[in-house]
Amino acid sequence: MRCASFRSAVVHLFGVHSAGVATVALVSGCGAPAVSQTPAETSGNTDNAVVESEQPSGPVADAPAAEPRGPVAPDFELEAIDGQSIRLSDHRGRVVLIDFWATYCDPCLAAMPHLNDIYRDKRDDGLVILGVSIDGPESLAEVRTTASKLGVEFPILLDDESSVVARYNPRLSAPYSVLVGRDGTIRARREGYTTGSAEGLVDDIRAALAE
Repeated sequence: MRCASFRSAVVHLFGVHSAGVATVALVSGCGAPAVSQTPAETSGNTDNAVVESEQPSGPVADAPAAEPRGPVAPDFELEAIDGQSIRLSDHRGRVVLIDFWATYCDPCLAAMPHLNDIYRDKRDDGLVILGVSIDGPESLAEVRTTASKLGVEFPILLDDESSVVARYNPRLSAPYSVLVGRDGTIRARREGYTTGSAEGLVDDIRAALAE
């Protein structure tokens, strides 16, 4: 499978926050076509969907509602390309961005320098970025070479058995990112990448770091 070429259009599609999770689909990426769905749409239950036109009424109108959280991010442990074993739960209390990428995905490679800049800027504030390669185990040398050429400073993990991608990204979309809050719940998901999408990702990260 080869990644589709970078589209020239810059598109921002910001998802509706429902159950505390923002889902954003962008036009440039690999895998199945991007579809933006809220958790309520996915389950078929719209009881918890956000309807911006409705306003609270009655005596509780002025009371701020507690912001709902997303589902708890499934824990995992993977080996990094430097041989270190990394477990998601070891980073509880920090904001973790899990980025699924592949060496054959052009938008993934274009996104890496932006992710590295974000990591440099926000790691002292509590941001962790984990790059999960969805290349096969036979591509280990290429994954290492690519990460080195791109100057990636955050850990690159190897999901040789596809156990993590099966739980987080079963459609094998790339790039595909999942933002996990300090409390271990999923705060946002983003599929695809365009040259203008880094700003929205930074906004999501800032909001999660502020919690």
